[in-house]
Amino acid sequence: MLSGFDHTGEVRILGLVFAGTATGRRPEMAAFARDVLGLVPVQVHGADAEMFLLPDGSMFAVAGPRELGETSRSLGFLVADLDEAIADLASAGIEVDDIAENERFRYVHFRAPDGALYELVERMGGDGIEPPTSWV
Repeated sequence: MLSGFDHTGEVRILGLVFAGTATGRRPEMAAFARDVLGLVPVQVHGADAEMFLLPDGSMFAVAGPRELGETSRSLGFLVADLDEAIADLASAGIEVDDIAENERFRYVHFRAPDGALYELVERMGGDGIEPPTSWV
C-alpha cells in the first residue's frame, strides 16, 4: 500500500469523482463540453446543472453563476463512507455543510485551509446511468 493513503482518523480519499464550473455562459459552456470536448450529457435528478459523464464514471457539471454555491469551481473527492469521512473532518476541526444528495451521489461541502470550497462525495447505488458501450 502507498504510504499516507489509509491512516486511522484521516479521511480516506478514493479519487476525484466530480468537477463543476459555474459560469454566466452556461449554455455556451455546456455546448462546448458536449460538442468540442465530446463529453456525454446525462440527466441527474436533483442536480441543477448540465451534467456530463466521463469514461471513468466521474461527472463534470456546468452551472450558472452561484448555482454551485459560493464558488465558481468545485471538486469532489470520492469517499467510501460519507458519514465516516465527515466525522474524520470534524475531528480535524473542519466544519461541513449539511449533507445533500441527488440520484447519483450523497455529498457535503467543506472549506479547506486555503479558503476554497471542496466536496466529499459518496456514490449511491442503482443510479441507472450506464457508460456508453464504446467505453467498455
